[in-house]
Amino acid sequence: MPAEQLQDSEVKAKAKASIRQALYLSVWRWHFYAGIIFAPFLIILAFSGGVYLFKPQIESMMYKDMLTVREVLDTPTSADSIIAKTVQAYPGTSVSSITLPASPSDSYKLSARRSGIATTLYVDPYSGNVLGMMNSDKTFSAFFKKLHSELVVGGTAANRIVELAACWSLILLLTGLYLWWPRGKDGIWGTVLPRLSKPGSRLFWRDLHAVPAFWISIVLILIIMGGLPWSGIMGPRIDKLANATDTGTPPFAYSFEAKPESVTVASDIAEDLPWAAESLPVPESAPGGYMRLGVDDIARIADYKQIGKPYTITMPSGEKGVYTVATSHVKPGDNATLHLDAYSGAVLTDVRYDDYGILAKAITLGIAFHEGRLFGLPNQILGLVACLGLILVTCSSYVMWKKRKPEGKLGAPAKAKNRKATIGVLLIMMLCGAIMPLVGISILVVLVLDLFILRRIKPLQAWFSV
Repeated sequence: MPAEQLQDSEVKAKAKASIRQALYLSVWRWHFYAGIIFAPFLIILAFSGGVYLFKPQIESMMYKDMLTVREVLDTPTSADSIIAKTVQAYPGTSVSSITLPASPSDSYKLSARRSGIATTLYVDPYSGNVLGMMNSDKTFSAFFKKLHSELVVGGTAANRIVELAACWSLILLLTGLYLWWPRGKDGIWGTVLPRLSKPGSRLFWRDLHAVPAFWISIVLILIIMGGLPWSGIMGPRIDKLANATDTGTPPFAYSFEAKPESVTVASDIAEDLPWAAESLPVPESAPGGYMRLGVDDIARIADYKQIGKPYTITMPSGEKGVYTVATSHVKPGDNATLHLDAYSGAVLTDVRYDDYGILAKAITLGIAFHEGRLFGLPNQILGLVACLGLILVTCSSYVMWKKRKPEGKLGAPAKAKNRKATIGVLLIMMLCGAIMPLVGISILVVLVLDLFILRRIKPLQAWFSV
């Protein structure tokens, strides 16, 4: 090869290497800052999520005397009689729904309000006696659900922080995979297996951060994606996307009439709904001078329609209210939501898993995986491993950072000198922000802080410098 061509080849190779290095530094800086800010929240989410995965087993032990009856008889007492007996025994109680179990040894669950307090009562289906009651907001599952979704403190602000952390965790995983990528390295050590020969070294902690993150990354991405449909900002956007593309709940789910022109949706009036049915418009009953049907009548219709137990029957609200039968089943394929005329028993809405569009089906499966319900105990164990792995990855990143942080400085990665690479990565981040609005807002906040505060205040400038 002529000397000039060789020289040009070397120049191009150096230019490519420079761009790769600049891209690496830019991605690393975003990964670093996101990790520093959201690490505490990720630990909380991983811990609470890991515990909540085993809600069925934990609650079956904690509340065994309430969830299980002592003596199983041939025929349970009618649901209407149980509700009437409960209301009579506990004046001031208003029952809003009853859950009929799949097993004859399980108690009936009643959701009610007692003196304005949301209360859950468990009733023996054979004797009609109340086995126990709890404040619905102070149960085991309620506490960990609130910790997981609202950091216990509750409120919109806490919920948005959790959603922001979840969205940034996706970016952390994707940028982390980019940083982990072997790039021509030989062997498996430091990529798929950690180097543990020098405990306590920076290399040791780097591998405890990068290698487990690689192994759990796909599972964590699926878990996070399965949780976003419940979030306050992304949830409605995902629902809107499903409806706009006809991949959500189809219009033919309404049995007798056109889609109801209602501002009330199913989640406003009913409990235990599948995600895909939460935004269903609620039809109205037609009184016509008839007597309202009882819960037992509705249960017979639900059984005739082959709704798999456990299912929850929510009582009508007002003269034109409807009964709602819903099951967000352990098996997603058995999900069902029915609205029934409270007087004639006519099925006004009947939505099953098979009626969902492709996106709604995918989201339903993702939610089941997120909650550890999709394939039983192996699903729970896989989720627990991912949660424990996330805690390990987060803690090891903190140790690794402390080992490389200079005294008196934050220890952030150096800024890339290639402006094109920096802008290119920023544009990709802004694209992520367009998809996930809270991420976009946080990026704009960071840019404003960098331009107008961090660069102008000398102590902060020194702290954030390399």
